[in-house]
Amino acid sequence: MSTTKEVYYIPDPSPWPIIAALGIFTLLGGTVLWLYDITSMVMWVGLLIMSGLFYGWFGTVISESKSGAYNAKVDASFRQGMFWFIASEVFFFLTFFGCLFYLRTITLPYLGGEGQLGKSNMLWEGFTYTWPLLQLPDATNYVQTKEAMGPWGLPLFNTLVLLTSGATITWAHWGLQNENRSQLVKGMAMTVGLGVLFLVCQAYEYMHAYEELDLQLDSGIYGSTFYMLTGFHGFHVTMGTIMLFVILVRSMKGDFSPKHHFAFEGVAWYWHFVDVVWVGLYIFVYWL
Repeated sequence: MSTTKEVYYIPDPSPWPIIAALGIFTLLGGTVLWLYDITSMVMWVGLLIMSGLFYGWFGTVISESKSGAYNAKVDASFRQGMFWFIASEVFFFLTFFGCLFYLRTITLPYLGGEGQLGKSNMLWEGFTYTWPLLQLPDATNYVQTKEAMGPWGLPLFNTLVLLTSGATITWAHWGLQNENRSQLVKGMAMTVGLGVLFLVCQAYEYMHAYEELDLQLDSGIYGSTFYMLTGFHGFHVTMGTIMLFVILVRSMKGDFSPKHHFAFEGVAWYWHFVDVVWVGLYIFVYWL
């Protein structure tokens, strides 16, 4: 009775982890220098290193995958890694949602005098709690917001855009499973286009909020939480759109098959996560 032992692929020593550490250090350090108006050059060098890192490291992984080096055990480890990565992202956003909940239901009502132990006038004389908090103590030291962001218009349109993109990537997945490359490529192209459209609309929304509504980062707690939540989500949409574009190019090259397409699935999981987070943001930031 003969048995075969499946070997787990172990890559050769690689320079990419050291380059990643160098790129992250340069990018973060350069960002600090840029924020303090010292120089922006170091930040751009960090971005260049990180761009080269992603292109080179992902290219290596793609080459290894196409060479047949990855077996079922490696595929399972990739799925576990992607699962825990998305789990960490879930808790990342839960932290911000928790912060918003704490501010709106505990801290600000307490400072407005609500509750048995509430303290009024601690922020400024005559402070009363309302959300969104648009009134600030001194308009000469703070940017006074004229109006809160409403749920209609671009926010609603962007919600429909992301929900539609979830449907198009699912349609593309069906095409991949049925070996219909035309449907796969069309679905991925539509998903990439919808991702870009979302980012364009969000950029326009930011300009409208900043210039016409005077909603800025220093517009009190409402301005800072608005940009913190929507800004981090926009960053995730940007990263997701880049990953979708890479999957689109690989789909056009025929890199995936019905049985071997974890890269597609991993990006699809991430994109659906981005969709769900936006629905939560739309409800708690724009509606409530």
